Order: sequence, then C-alpha cells, then structure tokens
Amino acid sequence: MKKIVSTLLVMLCLLCAVPSQAQVKFGFKGGLDISKLDTKVSDNRTGFFVGPMIDVTLPIIGLGIDVAALYSQSGMDVNNENSEKLKSVEIPVNLKWTLGLGSTLGFFIATGPQFGFSLNDGWKQLMEESNKSFVSVNIGVGLKLIRHLQVGVNYNIGASKLGDMVLDASDVDLRTGVRKNSWQVSLAYMF
Repeated sequence: MKKIVSTLLVMLCLLCAVPSQAQVKFGFKGGLDISKLDTKVSDNRTGFFVGPMIDVTLPIIGLGIDVAALYSQSGMDVNNENSEKLKSVEIPVNLKWTLGLGSTLGFFIATGPQFGFSLNDGWKQLMEESNKSFVSVNIGVGLKLIRHLQVGVNYNIGASKLGDMVLDASDVDLRTGVRKNSWQVSLAYMF
C-alpha cells in the first residue's frame, strides 16, 4: 500500500511540474489482457484491466506522458490447469509521441515501465517463492480519435520475476523464474 501511495504522490508532483501550455486530459481506460507465463508449460489466458488515466501532451512537438492506475486480472495456467487469476494494481508510465492529423485523428507510439503490485495470494500456490511487486516494459501503438477516444495495442514484457516455480521434467526438478508477458488491447475515453 505504501508503494501505491508513493507512486501516486510522484505522479501528482509530475503533474504540478507540467508547463502551462501542455494539454492535460483525464480519462478512463479498459481492455483485454492476453497473458502467458514464460515457462514451457503455460498457455495464453485472457483477463482484463480497467482504471483511471492521465494523458499530458506538449502540443507543438506531440511528446507527452501517459500514466494510469489499472486494476488487472491476468489469467494464468500451468500444465493445462487453471489457477486463480493474478489480481494486481498496475501503473504504466509511458512516454508517448503523437503525430496528429488535425483534432480528429492522431497516431501514437508509446513505451515505458509498468509497475505491478499483487493483490491476491491464490495464484502463488503454484510458486515456490513469490514476489508482491513486479516490473515490466510496455511497447505500444494506437490511434487518437475525435478528441476523446484512444484505441491502443501494446506488448508488455516481464522485466522482473513473479516468483520461482519448480517444474518436474524427467524425474529432475527444474527451478525456473517466472515472468508474465502480455498482449493488451485497450480503449480509453478522455474527458
């Protein structure tokens, strides 16, 4: 909880330091999360994410920052057995560059870190050791439509481990660090 409060305070300080000519928009973001653990015994599973976001853009050069606080439920599966979904709060902080075609259409690319904080312990039954927080890297593209809508697709690469898992391979225990990689499709409405 302390990490979440600290992160929100940093976001607030960054917002106060934004120049007055920057465009600041608040919105709501949600979408589909297709996750896969980086083990050979895991399949893709779907989940979702939803939460508030802030989009800050410098109008002349189109460079900006996109920050969100998302509640996420990621599907997990090991050896074709569904486990409890990983429930977490994820905070992506993306550097975003937008190329606009007037106020009705724009194309953007975005990249940056995403900080995750686990909210449940049920999925950890598969892990020998597990972490409460994790970090990943986002790379994405999208469209800004009619001033209020944003549609995006991004790939989320696990940079830190969710935990360690013991795999049974040919009567030999193999211990592996587990990371979560995800494809995400999002829709955001900006006020």
